[in-house]
Amino acid sequence: MSYYLLLSALLFAIGLYGVLARRTAILIFMSVELMLNSANLALAAFARGSGNLNGQAMALIVIALAAAEVAVGLGIVVAVFRSRQSTAVDDLAEFRG
Repeated sequence: MSYYLLLSALLFAIGLYGVLARRTAILIFMSVELMLNSANLALAAFARGSGNLNGQAMALIVIALAAAEVAVGLGIVVAVFRSRQSTAVDDLAEFRG
């Protein structure tokens, strides 16, 4: 189980770096998805180690929430791209408050 958790932590760290270092919205969404998938891997590892299916049920809920987040996020990105012709996050500071 420790190998799965180590892989999960590594994937989460890569996703966190992607969120903090990238400037385009699409790459930020991909990094967030990588972080959610690493959490799913950890939940599945804990479910396998403990013998009950609670971790796998939580992983299915996280997958459904991630799909909804991608649908809404991509809709927002497409709307911003149509108005600004760019998906750079730095250009979106004009939309604040």
